[in-house]
Amino acid sequence: MIRISFNNFNNERTKIKPVCLLDHIEVVVDYSQRNGIDKCLVKEKKSLNYIAKKLDITPIQALLFSHFIEKSNEIQILLSEIATSLNCSTARIIKYMNECEVLAQKKLIRCSNDAGVVVFRVPEDVRNSIRKEDRFVPENLENLNINQFFMKIKRLYREKEIHELSHASLAADIKELINLNTHLYFCQKIKTYNLCDDDLVFFMCICHLWVNNHDDHVCFAALDFILDEEDWVNQFTATDFHEGTHSLFEMGYIEFSNSKGFVDNESFHLTNKVKKELLPEIKGRELNYKRELKGYDTIQAKELFYNEKEARSIQTLTNLLGDKSYKKILERLEQKGMRKGFACLFSGAPGTGKTETAYQVAKQTGRDIMLIDIAETKSMWYGESEKKIKEIFSTYRTAVERSEVTPILLFNEADGVISKRKISNSANASIDETENRIQNIILQEIENLEGILIATTNLTANMDKAFERRFLYKIEFEKPCLKARKSIWHSMMQEFDDATVEELATSFDLTGGQIENIARKVAVDSVLYGKDPSMDTLQNYCKEELAGTNRKVLGFV
Repeated sequence: MIRISFNNFNNERTKIKPVCLLDHIEVVVDYSQRNGIDKCLVKEKKSLNYIAKKLDITPIQALLFSHFIEKSNEIQILLSEIATSLNCSTARIIKYMNECEVLAQKKLIRCSNDAGVVVFRVPEDVRNSIRKEDRFVPENLENLNINQFFMKIKRLYREKEIHELSHASLAADIKELINLNTHLYFCQKIKTYNLCDDDLVFFMCICHLWVNNHDDHVCFAALDFILDEEDWVNQFTATDFHEGTHSLFEMGYIEFSNSKGFVDNESFHLTNKVKKELLPEIKGRELNYKRELKGYDTIQAKELFYNEKEARSIQTLTNLLGDKSYKKILERLEQKGMRKGFACLFSGAPGTGKTETAYQVAKQTGRDIMLIDIAETKSMWYGESEKKIKEIFSTYRTAVERSEVTPILLFNEADGVISKRKISNSANASIDETENRIQNIILQEIENLEGILIATTNLTANMDKAFERRFLYKIEFEKPCLKARKSIWHSMMQEFDDATVEELATSFDLTGGQIENIARKVAVDSVLYGKDPSMDTLQNYCKEELAGTNRKVLGFV
């Protein structure tokens, strides 16, 4: 920075020699403020030529740009403010409008019309390049692909959120980006919508949130950053948006979300019509949902054995999810204005068959399955976990829309997200807040679910009450009774006689998963040693499975 000292005797300024671009800009600003434009063009040629060469502009453009930099902390710069900074009349500055237009063409400043008033701003990337002494190269905004286009849109809304853009500037930048990329079907189509600036800003934000954030349930709170200008807010609310009479609703571009079977006028999203008509170039969403689905025909059929109560509940659920029954039930629920989503909870100790049951239900009902490992949704980065959860439900909604038979969304080992809410403390406040936000998202998604969700959990005592009431069907998997254990032993080790099975089933209180582990060890033994293990070996295997658990050996083995 330029350093100025004051002589105590004659009060004249003594300047240190400028060495960088910002130094030269400060010299120009300081001199022109005290002496005017004409003298500055003569006396500060060195600094003006330095700036002009660095930025590939003329000396007069360098002088004007220096004063734009001086005002660059403002998101709206008026010509009258530049005139005041230069200590001249506004009429004098208007003479240099052509020079300002050149600066705008070179993207060094941005120009927009806000309610009939021409305003300017200096983009953040320009300020950064000036600070780093780099030559500013305008970002390419032409011939973008659809993903690049929406990343640019995302950045514009980010700049608005951090107050780098005014509402008018945001609208102008969005329109420019659209006009520069009319090779994209999206840009061609949205121009035919003929939206006014305010509606365009609002509608494009909803498009951006769906494309970039996979957010299909947009709340007004998410749009606070574009609803922060009083004049526009007054105009916006006057259109009875909350009653759904706004043109965006009437034209079928957006619609309210549903909650508990009722319209939620605080949450809305793009209509399916718009997604198909306006955004067919967004291919990643379709590919993503297909990649996540496991076909029901790839699931290996497996005979499972349950206690009597569980068997009845599982058979009822399987009958319900048969395609014909399921469609009839959905029709009836829709007629009654009730929620159509089916959320089911499978709870019980590890190894009792919860996950495998979900697979077999999918197999028997001809439904593909989308398996989610909850642990993989946790992220160390702030906001990323919430984004992943939203993306999961958005991908599942796409799968429901594109599939002839509604697939199943399986949340495996969901203990971490359905447990009781955390009370934030100083040590883990950020972690607790993140988990609570994730729970809020999942609760809302279950409320709006149009499909089939099955969640498995080992722990139900610690489940949050808000989740408990949202699961329509709850099946508790208890450890198998003696009869069920015998059936499991017989099915997995058919080479054993009845007496062996009777003794093992009676003596050891094992789950189906533990019995399967023993069966695998027996299969390995038969390959290694060419014979079946002895009873002593089998009993040792059973004891090893029980080690570290609370289950006890039965009888006197």
